[in-house]
Amino acid sequence: MIRAGIVGGTGYTGVELLRILALHADVEVSVVTSRADAGLRVDALYPSLRGAINAVFSLPEVETLAGCDVVFFATPNGTAMLMAEQLLVRGVKVIDLSADFRLKDVKQWSTWYGMEHACPDLIAEAVYGLPELNREAIKQSHLIACPGCYPTAVQLGFFPLLENDRVDVKHLIADVKSGVSGAGRKAELATLMSETGESFKAYAVGGHRHLPEIVQGLELVAGKSVGLTFVPHLTPMIRGIHATLYGQAHGSLDDVQALYEKRYANEMFVDVLPQGSHPDTRNVRGSNNCQISIHQPQGGQTIVVLSVIDNLVKGAAGQAVQNMNLMFGLKEDSGLKIIALYP
Repeated sequence: MIRAGIVGGTGYTGVELLRILALHADVEVSVVTSRADAGLRVDALYPSLRGAINAVFSLPEVETLAGCDVVFFATPNGTAMLMAEQLLVRGVKVIDLSADFRLKDVKQWSTWYGMEHACPDLIAEAVYGLPELNREAIKQSHLIACPGCYPTAVQLGFFPLLENDRVDVKHLIADVKSGVSGAGRKAELATLMSETGESFKAYAVGGHRHLPEIVQGLELVAGKSVGLTFVPHLTPMIRGIHATLYGQAHGSLDDVQALYEKRYANEMFVDVLPQGSHPDTRNVRGSNNCQISIHQPQGGQTIVVLSVIDNLVKGAAGQAVQNMNLMFGLKEDSGLKIIALYP
């Protein structure tokens, strides 16, 4: 039985980890931390977990977490890097759901996240936890940088075109919409229902911190520099990401459709839909799936890729568990055979 710890068990990604791991046959959640709620039963804060999780919130202390086999960090940026090294030397595997180890360029990371990195030497050791890209490396890793939600939807949507040199890499566009849970579980004016309901807006158009992460992944696959315009939007829904991706492609719609079907034929969590499909975010809500469809409007050169995920599952907690399964030699879909909620 794998003993798992969760640092930051009171946020949306933390409780989503609890929901998934509670039903995982090979995992026992032994430590859940929260500075504010230490001493409180987890199911007292989240009654939905009654009878499934018996843990009590504790302080995030290395000595307590050292008894785990794996520790998930569902924390704000800048937290995992303060504890990861101490856990790794004690033989604990670390899966970080924040951005602390995603960017390979330390200076770039500091620029986008506004702080100095506490353990830059670990960045080279960290494996970017997108299984559809780094599956074999993940299996050998002890430190996983779990991808962001926007980067997951965008990269999965663009990979087949870039891998096969079938798109103009200098003029890629990612027009992406997210539900409000992507902002985290904190009291903030901009994400109050009275502010977001019956409204729709773009934000961070001048530069979102997920941009360098997306570009890093696309350039790795393309083998060359990439020009990407990335515009995120906030939509009045709780869960979900819808990425509408544009590129000037080479080849017919049938050819591109075949590329996607071949690329993801053996990926259990990426579903390429038939031509003409329009995936909804509700089709993947609560699941670890990414659904993709391809379009070529008016038969022109512009290829439009639609990519949808649940930001809290495939975009965070579910993907983290997918990585854990690979790291411990389990079936990749263990604990993740979750059918999307409908309606």
